[in-house]
Amino acid sequence: MMVPVWEKEFEIKTYEGDKNGELRLVTLMNIFQDCADDHARNLEVGMQYCLEHGLAWVGSAYHLKINKLPKIHEKIKVRTWPSIRGKLTATREFTVFNENGEALIKASSQWVLLNVKTRRPTALEPLPIFLNHPERAVETDFPKIADLAREDFAKPFFVRFDDIDINGHVNNAVYPLWATESVPDEFRMSHTPSEIEILFKKEGLFGEMVKVSTEMDGLGTVHSIKGGDERELAKVKIEWRKNA
Repeated sequence: MMVPVWEKEFEIKTYEGDKNGELRLVTLMNIFQDCADDHARNLEVGMQYCLEHGLAWVGSAYHLKINKLPKIHEKIKVRTWPSIRGKLTATREFTVFNENGEALIKASSQWVLLNVKTRRPTALEPLPIFLNHPERAVETDFPKIADLAREDFAKPFFVRFDDIDINGHVNNAVYPLWATESVPDEFRMSHTPSEIEILFKKEGLFGEMVKVSTEMDGLGTVHSIKGGDERELAKVKIEWRKNA
């Protein structure tokens, strides 16, 4: 039976925790993708449907607000639902709750349906029934992220085989990981993201070298991620808080 709101429970494993014993950001993003895939299959527009029709769901933007990251062995419940369906984009919401029902993380994401042959977005109208639930987890219209005024830090990353997903490009979860790893080591060790905005622009490909340029103002950072030919792959904006 199709349901408008999907829920799934997880227990944070030891290998999913960082040095602080908190859920790794890359794992959080993968959990979101896992829940989105489950719900898309329930709505009959999941991976199998896409493979049969030469299509692929591709994330175009995320906006996360992180009140608290769950700890190792903590049990969480993720709630997700599609909220807005446009001509070329679909918006999906996420809320992460702890066992006491406290909302730890809220996120909104925007997706496009890609024609895998042309690598171009395609209209959503031909899709089967698509249940929408109008509530928003984060009230956002995914605004543009301003260009960097200066480059305070720069860091290269090599695109590994493990960074590539079934669509043949760098997985969504990797870009915010690169951004958070591009600040000075001492800052990263003592701070945690509290809000993250991500705009995906171009596909990152296996084997290329990418460069993350970072502008830093206090507890705010902006990151431009470019591929080997200087095409901009993504922009990331992060607000940080000092660890307790």
